[in-house]
Amino acid sequence: MKRIPRTRTIYSFSPRHRPVETVALGEAVVFETVDALGGQVKDEGTPIDRIDWSRVNPATGPVFVENVRPGDTLVVKIRRIRVEPRSIIVAVPGYGVLGDAEFSPRLKILRIVDGVMLFEGVEIPLKPMIGTVGVAPDEGEVATGDLGRHGGNMDAAVVGEEATLYLPVFVEGALFALGDLHAVQGDGEVCVAAAEVGGEVEVVFDVIHGRRPEWPVVEYGDRIAVLVAGETLDSAAREATRVVVRGIMRRYCMDFAEAYMLASLVLDLRINQVVDPKKGIRAEVAKKFLDVHSLLG
Repeated sequence: MKRIPRTRTIYSFSPRHRPVETVALGEAVVFETVDALGGQVKDEGTPIDRIDWSRVNPATGPVFVENVRPGDTLVVKIRRIRVEPRSIIVAVPGYGVLGDAEFSPRLKILRIVDGVMLFEGVEIPLKPMIGTVGVAPDEGEVATGDLGRHGGNMDAAVVGEEATLYLPVFVEGALFALGDLHAVQGDGEVCVAAAEVGGEVEVVFDVIHGRRPEWPVVEYGDRIAVLVAGETLDSAAREATRVVVRGIMRRYCMDFAEAYMLASLVLDLRINQVVDPKKGIRAEVAKKFLDVHSLLG
């Protein structure tokens, strides 16, 4: 099993990055990650104003996946997420949904014991997830703290253990990377941080040749969701709904009005995160109503 060390990180997704490893389809790969603050926080006495924000959200990689080409779909099966026993959360004025409130910057170290995270006496069951995961865009570069059609900092709480992610491929080998693990995160990530934690992720790659989704797609349990970014929640919700309606039209050979009505009955719109410059929405449908192949162009 190949292991990608946490020292091999990037701060943007770009076709110009040289891959740190080449992996085969069907091969298990472990990505070691540091927390989203880049390991800069040693204890609760770490001054927030001394954090170098140019070093946040590192992603481990990228790796070149053999036999994956532009126009394909990279299939990422998430087998396991292991998180370290210590996570970090911060609240900073000016950031998050209530960033205009008056409060002092705060940083907390949260301990994880026996599968439970402890927050001031409140016990929260762990639900490990991958905050940042994606591939290189076809040109230029996108910061790992941003999100888009390539994936990136989607902060979708459903991208966890045993989920399968479908990413559109824009460059040879995909140039896949991941990071920004969260031990726990609520939908929205309202204070701009979750339980930021280092750890490791084991994945296996597969491919669907010649077709790709418009936006990343994730399957988890009995659900399938399209992960969409927009300048506003409204624009992201419209785009996510449009993609699912188009998928329903393909699946059932319906016209637009019929598919639109069916979507109103079976589609759930959820917030992934609402605190970054681009907002993240997921459009969820039970897999009995929609399959991934209906979402591929």
